[in-house]
Amino acid sequence: MNQHEPAPQPANLFPFADRVNKVSVEDTFKWLAAGWRDFRASGLTSLTYGLFFVLAGIVLTVGLYRAGYEYLIAPMIEGFLLVGPALTVGLYAISRALEDGRKPHLGMAFTAWRANPVHLLALGLALVLFLFIWMRLAVMIFALSFPYVPLTLKDMVNAALFSLDGWVFLGIGTVVGCVMASLAFAMGAMALPMMLDRKVDFLQAVGTSFAAVVINARVMAVWAALVVVFTAAGLVSLYIGLAVTLPLIGHASWHAYKAVIKPPANP
Repeated sequence: MNQHEPAPQPANLFPFADRVNKVSVEDTFKWLAAGWRDFRASGLTSLTYGLFFVLAGIVLTVGLYRAGYEYLIAPMIEGFLLVGPALTVGLYAISRALEDGRKPHLGMAFTAWRANPVHLLALGLALVLFLFIWMRLAVMIFALSFPYVPLTLKDMVNAALFSLDGWVFLGIGTVVGCVMASLAFAMGAMALPMMLDRKVDFLQAVGTSFAAVVINARVMAVWAALVVVFTAAGLVSLYIGLAVTLPLIGHASWHAYKAVIKPPANP
């Protein structure tokens, strides 16, 4: 049952506006509730999927530290918000299986990209490119702000948090990070589940995702904030919390997609 209204169709501005429903802020909490139901209904499948990325995060962090690249740890953690949507494709597959009355399993999650491999991979690589650009920009902004401060974790924290220049650095970094995160969110919020669910190409999916985010700007801003809060909660718990928050957001994002994007006219 779909109680959402079709969006206005400013076709001259958004070629894919006719695919988008208008939704309300209250719907975001319904998506979270539906995501939690999927998490519980999947048994250990979603939890195990989340634990895989917990382990990956710990290994990457320890690896960077031991290799002497500790200055990349903070940008990498912050950049998780850029690539996070690509990591949840397997969770969309689990939610779709539950929706169809099928029993989900890990193999289904880790091979979900096969549903539309070329275009899912293209968007995944685009988000990874965003991550690399962000990490490079973060280091450059720090180096320009503190040209004589060594790139060690301790010195970077002291410089960033306990000086006036540090607050300026944090402000600039936050603005740059928010711009990149907003672009990544607009690209992937609806495009990734859409490409899993339908045989659509990269441009159609990303165009539809941008249209959905702009048409439902206030709702999508709230949804993005909720995604950030739950993801940050998982990250600050030394990644452990991601075992729950990543699957929760992934499943909820599937329900967001189903609510925001209208079903195809000819399925």
